[in-house]
Amino acid sequence: MLFNLLAAGDSTITPFFGLLAMVLVLAVLASLLLVKFRQSTLVGYFAVGVLIANSGLLWMVGADKDDPIIANLGELGVILLMFTLGIEFSLGELKHLWRVALFGGGLQVLLSGGIAALVACLGGLGGPECAVIGVAVALSSTAVAMKSFQDLGQPHNPGARAALGIALFQDILVILFILVLPAIYGVGSSPLMGVVSALGKGALFLGAALVLGKYGVTPLLHAVARTRSRELFTLTVIALCAAVALGGEALDLSLSLGAFAAGLVVSESIYAHRIMADVLPFKDLFLTIFFVSVGLMIDVGAVLMEWPFVLIGTLVLLAAKGAIVTGAARLLKIPTRPALLAGASLASTGEFSLVLLNKASEFRVMDPAVEQLLLACTAVSMGLVPTLMKKAGPFGKWLESKGWIKAHQRPPAGLALHDAVGEIADHAVICGYGPVGRSLNEALRRCGIDTLVLELNSDTVRQLKREGQPVLFADATHPEALDLAAIQRARMVAFTFPAVELTEAALPLVRERNKGVCIFARAKFPNEVARLDAQGVNVIHDEAESAGAMIRAAMSAYQRIDLEDEEVKEIVEEETEG
Repeated sequence: MLFNLLAAGDSTITPFFGLLAMVLVLAVLASLLLVKFRQSTLVGYFAVGVLIANSGLLWMVGADKDDPIIANLGELGVILLMFTLGIEFSLGELKHLWRVALFGGGLQVLLSGGIAALVACLGGLGGPECAVIGVAVALSSTAVAMKSFQDLGQPHNPGARAALGIALFQDILVILFILVLPAIYGVGSSPLMGVVSALGKGALFLGAALVLGKYGVTPLLHAVARTRSRELFTLTVIALCAAVALGGEALDLSLSLGAFAAGLVVSESIYAHRIMADVLPFKDLFLTIFFVSVGLMIDVGAVLMEWPFVLIGTLVLLAAKGAIVTGAARLLKIPTRPALLAGASLASTGEFSLVLLNKASEFRVMDPAVEQLLLACTAVSMGLVPTLMKKAGPFGKWLESKGWIKAHQRPPAGLALHDAVGEIADHAVICGYGPVGRSLNEALRRCGIDTLVLELNSDTVRQLKREGQPVLFADATHPEALDLAAIQRARMVAFTFPAVELTEAALPLVRERNKGVCIFARAKFPNEVARLDAQGVNVIHDEAESAGAMIRAAMSAYQRIDLEDEEVKEIVEEETEG
């Protein structure tokens, strides 16, 4: 009935709003279903787009498949995806994983992409299309892989580290390839000169962005952070992403490269974790719309007519890429079981494969049958990755039981974690670094207890960084900040500020991630103490503690130091309750 009303001529609701509402509602329903079956929600977004495009729902809201608004929202999703890629692109990780990235990633891309490009050439496609298909097939879904490692409780498995190293190489590849894509399609006079020119401009642009970041963006973020305004900080981050992305487009590069450069500018700053926490909700929203827009391009009729090719293509893709990644990991002396896990995690094509296909279509429309095959294989293969990863462990054990592989192999030392936040465990998370937080932190560290500080004062964070103290510029009420602080592995968390409303906002997020964590908090007034005490928090009552100290000082002045602590405590309780 609602969609009929939307389609009626006298409705004041625009087709855009009707379509957006339909996309979001169906995405929520599909995600709930897939979460129940522990499958990737990204596949659900594909399915939503396919359903809308092939069931007549577009007509019911007065839109069609070629509506430019969907394409524009999808492009915005890509921009935010590239921005977060720039933030997550860790130069420190690359330094420690360079061997895995260069040799493992290079071998995987060379074999996977080479085989795919050769098949495309044998199928009669042109040189640019073969190159695009080769690179698109070589890319994997880093988002699905890393999320699946977390769901399996193995984010620090040697296989996860190997997969991360290979994914870093893929990230570099897709950035460079998007940069030279116009030259590959012959836009300009000479392809060779076009590639050289594009790479030169890209290098200059990234260099200029890094200089701007150090001398312009970083001081700006310092000034914004000092305002303590969450809204202004988020607005500044989005404005920064848009401005640098627009700069890339103005230099005849691309919005995608500009967005990546904007993320790279802040990736090594103290604000990276806070920015990730602020941007992730926006990225997830527009990434959802991007995947739905890709699903809108899938013609179910064409896929069903070619279903044998889709089935064979998916199976060959998963088997070939999985074997290549596993083999590359084994050549790097990674034990077989973690290598199998890495192979399963990177066996599919991924979201950047779709981004690349979309970018290529701006220069030359690909054969519809080939495009449908690639889209369908990507959707199905991404959906199967979590299941393959779950089966990789039992398969490895079975190989060990047959004596075909050695058990208890030791991973190479180069795959150890080097990020202090990443490897910390059984630690204390200290929220706030005022006088109380500072004293608590120093006392715990003197006792040999690892600590991690969450603080929103940028000057304090920079000082702690210089001192080597693990610290995040992050808000304790953000779930992303708690995840980055490894709250699930912490022994205790202390809210050292007396703002009870903030503590109560963070409590359910903390307990959702770590039910057994010991929680300490401060409160000023008796009613606040009662509220927190009812939630199982160990409460430090500021008024009672101050009153006790004052009474002890007063008794000392009157030389009544003979009073026992219990007597003083009783007096304090009577007075503070009164």
